[in-house]
Amino acid sequence: MVDRRRPFLRLVTLVALTGLLAACVARPTGDFGRAQPGVLHDTMMPYAGDRIAQLRGDPVSNFNQTDQEKLMHDRVWRFLIAPHAKDWLFDTSVELQRTRIVPPKDERYRTDRYYAWLKGTPYQSSRTRYSTVGANITSDIDTIPTTFAAICAVIEVDRQRAMALASLRNDLPGSAGSDVAARKYENDAFIAWFVRALNYRHESYAFALDSLVVETPHEQSLAVDDALQRMSIFVVRANRRDFCGDGHGQQSRGTVVIPSRFQHSGDNEIIQIK
Repeated sequence: MVDRRRPFLRLVTLVALTGLLAACVARPTGDFGRAQPGVLHDTMMPYAGDRIAQLRGDPVSNFNQTDQEKLMHDRVWRFLIAPHAKDWLFDTSVELQRTRIVPPKDERYRTDRYYAWLKGTPYQSSRTRYSTVGANITSDIDTIPTTFAAICAVIEVDRQRAMALASLRNDLPGSAGSDVAARKYENDAFIAWFVRALNYRHESYAFALDSLVVETPHEQSLAVDDALQRMSIFVVRANRRDFCGDGHGQQSRGTVVIPSRFQHSGDNEIIQIK
């Protein structure tokens, strides 16, 4: 007689082992902040996560990833962690969420954690904290455009999949439709995670800047505020899912009104979105 409990027990054992290992080691970082490949994080944990996601009733696609999807995951990953402040973005829980072993946990992150790390770091000068915030914001701004482009490419891949499915449905396996829908769900969920992460970083920087202005006022606050405003442009675009141009996958330009947070002259600043 076949023991039908064995596959489930093997899955539970695998999940327990990967969970214990992940709790001890977050996903390793290689050159230029990229994720470093490894069997645990690239094979074992994703396999266990897919099985757990199925048990939760979440769609799981059986498709291989396209080059565009792999690039999007690589680009977005740096926004989910913070190697310069390991306790700020919960590296371990990020890895468990990335591999779908646990459902989204980032929705309850507190925006004061970045400032707590900044405040607790023993800098020789209080001005250095402003420089740190400014450098972190600039680092994000420098990589957001390529991340947007990678997301835009995946949106186009999903569109092409839907078109191919509609025209070739009779010649495809019966699972093709559910796999297309599941991969769209997975991509949309990952993009939504990036949007939440970008908002969280922006709000954390804003909280830190406001707190520093009260704690150790310096003229450097204006330069950091300017960087924060430049980042706000991308946050606005991300929130309306405008990764390709105007929110509809077309290349166009528009304007958004973002008032200065420190200089209230009575006029709003019109910033051109590119």
